[in-house]
Amino acid sequence: MSFLELSGLRKSYGPVGARVAAVNGVDLAVASGSRTAIVGPSGCGKTTLLRLIAGFERPDAGSMELDGTLLAGPGSFVPAYRRPVGLVAQDGALFPHLSIAANIGFGIARDTPDRQARIPELIRLVGLDEAFLQRRPHQLSGGQQQRVALARALARKPRLMLLDEPFSALDTGLRAAMRKTVAGVLEAAGVTTILVTHDQEEALSFADQVAVMRAGALMQAGAPRDLYLRPRDRMVAEFLGEAIILTARVADGHAHCILGAIPVDRDAQHQTAEILLRPEQIGLQPDQAGGASAVVTDSEFSGPTCTLTVEVASGAGEAGTLVLRHPSAGAPQVGTRIRLTVSGSAHLLS
Repeated sequence: MSFLELSGLRKSYGPVGARVAAVNGVDLAVASGSRTAIVGPSGCGKTTLLRLIAGFERPDAGSMELDGTLLAGPGSFVPAYRRPVGLVAQDGALFPHLSIAANIGFGIARDTPDRQARIPELIRLVGLDEAFLQRRPHQLSGGQQQRVALARALARKPRLMLLDEPFSALDTGLRAAMRKTVAGVLEAAGVTTILVTHDQEEALSFADQVAVMRAGALMQAGAPRDLYLRPRDRMVAEFLGEAIILTARVADGHAHCILGAIPVDRDAQHQTAEILLRPEQIGLQPDQAGGASAVVTDSEFSGPTCTLTVEVASGAGEAGTLVLRHPSAGAPQVGTRIRLTVSGSAHLLS
């Protein structure tokens, strides 16, 4: 049995006759102690789904159970303050007029016997020195504020932690470090976690399970590697990273396209279909025998990598344009003729 189980969850907004479904029949299972990332474009319903789980919104239909306890369902609704759920918001939402110690202590009942000992324990748990306890939020960096927000959320000893884009305001390098820190803290505490983010890389690196939403519906959920390499459809493929999608004729376990004959990951006979390749599967070689012939027509420098536009001409007379990334060091110049090779198999999109 799953730790968190969402079944047919629905939530709509707007006047009668013009209501818009923000969450439209979502089914999702979250394992105990795991990390799940909910991703999707802006307006897809992921924040509304998080608010339903937190208890800030009451669903119009469907049910929600946490470790066998019904939190929401027909005729039943447990409010947010009675749920064993913690929340870290995008901006941390610290109280500016309180010290860091008071912010963390806000999540601990005043009559708790070990309250004063818990506060320094929590600040150390998130990797900050006890000296920070006397400061105010404006005296901390963005990353430090997020750690304090996490400590405050952990103070209530939640069984489920909700993270609402908590790293989006941080610099790129700090984001990666904070993701790793937060993941380590939550894992050590044994807290099941749900992260809402629009950042695909963040979702893939942070979570054990990724759930992709579109227009209020859950399109696909599963292990990050499975979704990245075997997405259900074109939308999921393109949302989770750079995608090369080609039209091909599939026969005898191979996709025949402008890049030649490429093995496919499932059987299909004599049909025209779309196949998915990830850019890292495409290799660039000098113009020698083997591989598809191509010419570099444009190159855009972006530091460690270059974005190359190449015109491909296959031996069957087919042609097409591909956009590829290549390390800047040794990148072919515009006008250079090259050969493209493919490693691994192509994924056949449904």
